[in-house]
Amino acid sequence: MTRWVVPGVFGAGCLGLLALAVSGSRLPEAERSRTPVLVELFTSEGCLSCPPADELLIRLDTEQPVPGALVVSLGEHVDYWNGQWQDPFSSTAFTDRQREYQRVLATPALYTPQMVVDGQVQLIGSRQQLAHEAIARASKRPKATVSLPRLDLTWNEVSVDITVSGMAGLEPVHDVDLWIAIAEEGLQTDVTRGENAFRHLRHGAVVRALHPVETLTLPVPDHIRAEAVMEIDPEWHTECLKVVSFLQERSSRRVLGVTQRRLRSRY
Repeated sequence: MTRWVVPGVFGAGCLGLLALAVSGSRLPEAERSRTPVLVELFTSEGCLSCPPADELLIRLDTEQPVPGALVVSLGEHVDYWNGQWQDPFSSTAFTDRQREYQRVLATPALYTPQMVVDGQVQLIGSRQQLAHEAIARASKRPKATVSLPRLDLTWNEVSVDITVSGMAGLEPVHDVDLWIAIAEEGLQTDVTRGENAFRHLRHGAVVRALHPVETLTLPVPDHIRAEAVMEIDPEWHTECLKVVSFLQERSSRRVLGVTQRRLRSRY
């Protein structure tokens, strides 16, 4: 079992999401028939062109507009825009993660807003049609089944069981990392300085914590079970949190499977 202490980050509101409940382990039929696709958005409150991308990320999650795909969204706020305005959700860890994608995907420089689909396709994060096309293609690729059968919440921590099956048919050629993230939905900020001064910004699934659980070395087993315990900062709105777990091949950054589970029920 792994325990992480996650430092607090300022939150700016939760869009009135009030019901607190742990959702059931079974997905609704409409979601079970879709292939989960991980969509990451590298963004910043200090970036003038980022708000439309944040709005697109919200729509991808709430509307699920791509047939056959279940979008699992993560918003990762980088820190290199912090100047006149300090993005309260930014972290060097997300900048470092974006640098890894820059290396693997051979982009000439870091930029925002950047959307990365299943670790393999990058695009300007506000390009809706390109995002839909990339998600549709990703949904047709084979995936392992990642599940969160147990998710126990107390006032200051969440305990998670992670299970993985169906790895044998994916034939990873390098070690695979199992990741877990906590993201908070519905956050919004009134920006007072910088390029977005005097704007009210909304964000989709802001990543509060992102950690590797373990590394699976070759040959990767077909079935995997892991546990994690993560502390919940009291400033986070528990009713708006979701847990995301995904498998990612270390060298290629290819996402081999992903799932999410909210600490409240949407249904």
